[in-house]
Amino acid sequence: MPITFWLILLCGSLSLAQATEQYQFSDQAQEHRYLSLIQELRCLVCQNQNIADSNAELAQDMRRKTYELVRQGYTRQQVADFMAARYGNFVLYDPPFNAATALLWLAPLALLILAIVGVLRYIRQHK
Repeated sequence: MPITFWLILLCGSLSLAQATEQYQFSDQAQEHRYLSLIQELRCLVCQNQNIADSNAELAQDMRRKTYELVRQGYTRQQVADFMAARYGNFVLYDPPFNAATALLWLAPLALLILAIVGVLRYIRQHK
């Protein structure tokens, strides 16, 4: 086989071997909590990725902090609350319902109601 084939194969495999953190957990429950949390926290740099999939430095820092909090015995909710307090509710894919997020939660319902009212008016006017 030509040497270029082996060089391409080597370069491709090196790019796939990204530096992922290898953390040690005291039990499987902690590991499961960590893995589910990093899937549920949004990367603030990428915004369309969770921190598990992002290679941004901020995502790496967030994964490291999540690991530390899980190792210290924080619950899922406590870690989520910590991250939301530090980075804002945007970091949560499922933000809590409060005064700041009411528009986010109620806007789809309001738009649906407006669309139904608009369709009903249109139908009535064209009968």
